[in-house]
Amino acid sequence: MTRDDLIAMLREQTPACGPAHDALIAGADVVVWDGLVPADRHAGVLRRRMRHSLKRGHTIDGLAGSVDVLLQAGEEPLGTGFIDAVDRSSWFMIFLNSTATAVVACCGGRRPTAVESADTPDPGAQPCR
Repeated sequence: MTRDDLIAMLREQTPACGPAHDALIAGADVVVWDGLVPADRHAGVLRRRMRHSLKRGHTIDGLAGSVDVLLQAGEEPLGTGFIDAVDRSSWFMIFLNSTATAVVACCGGRRPTAVESADTPDPGAQPCR
């Protein structure tokens, strides 16, 4: 699969696909890892990530939609990739069918800045005494 193939595969599967598409056109780094993992295993990991990000007040575009898609795919083996914007301001996880000919789901978005992270209270943090 080439960069152009991946650009063509990123449509509107989830809300993060458009920005991931744009990041690739702008020259983002992309890696697609070898090996396949059952879709429902990916869904479990993403559900935990969703709970964690919501606790911290961060949003990840396409995350809930990706969880739904991956749960529906069940034990279907999927490939996984990562897109990192040229300026490292955003990131995206992509999930590909077993032949790497279609993007099944995509999630990601802007990385929180240090200021945003510092301003977001940790709900599990204990007050200083």
